[in-house]
Amino acid sequence: MTESRTRLRPVASSVLFAALAVTLVPLAYLFSVSLMGRDETVSGVLWSAAPHWENWGDVLSTDIPRSILNSLAAALGGAAVSLVIAVPGAWAIVRHNAGGRTLAATLMSPWLLPPIVAVVPLLTLLRSVGLNNTLLGLTLVYALVNVPVAVWLLEGFIRRLPVEIEEAARIDGAGTLRMLWSVVVPLLLPSLVAIGIIVAILNYNEFLLATFLTQSVDSQTFPVALSLFYGDRTPHFGKIAAASFIGVIPVFAAAVFFQRWLVGGLTAGAVR
Repeated sequence: MTESRTRLRPVASSVLFAALAVTLVPLAYLFSVSLMGRDETVSGVLWSAAPHWENWGDVLSTDIPRSILNSLAAALGGAAVSLVIAVPGAWAIVRHNAGGRTLAATLMSPWLLPPIVAVVPLLTLLRSVGLNNTLLGLTLVYALVNVPVAVWLLEGFIRRLPVEIEEAARIDGAGTLRMLWSVVVPLLLPSLVAIGIIVAILNYNEFLLATFLTQSVDSQTFPVALSLFYGDRTPHFGKIAAASFIGVIPVFAAAVFFQRWLVGGLTAGAVR
């Protein structure tokens, strides 16, 4: 066994190196482009002889930082609301067969459609409640849009929870809400963190709905603000790269800091 592991170690190291290269080389080149001048980005050079650090300063003085904060607020808020709705929904589907065998598939079917088909109805609904062109309205849309994903992911974890734990809680006099909050949610915590990260990243990267539902600068998200850089007649690709690099920092930071929760939640589930 030890000999076979020794033989596989070079192969595993090579695979790991290749994975790191595929991940880090594009980021390294993006950072390099962010330090190039307008003419250097089209000349094919890999590194600027005179790095233009002012590109970063120019980007930070625009609406990009505020748009990143807007994206984070909408992404995290939408993910939290999605989980609040998804936990009792997935639990009812698994434990009580709510909706029969077709409810889960019915919930997922609209999510698989092109988002453009939902733009007009969502825009009309937000206008009717006075939340059009607001960050709160976009957060609620993100929350509802990704509930099917959260329910679908949570179903498998809830099925692995022992039913006897819930039955014991009921014998002790716990109601449904108390049992969900005090028994089911703590057992699902690693899975909830992992699913929350996935849903938050989906919200953070979303572009189409944010384009139509947030027109003002105060409510624009990062993908929308970044697209405006491309809208210039003579786009400065160095500044676009700087804005892109700044925008991906929160996603990579979440992946690094919550790696243990993400991997543990998706592989081991919630059974302790």
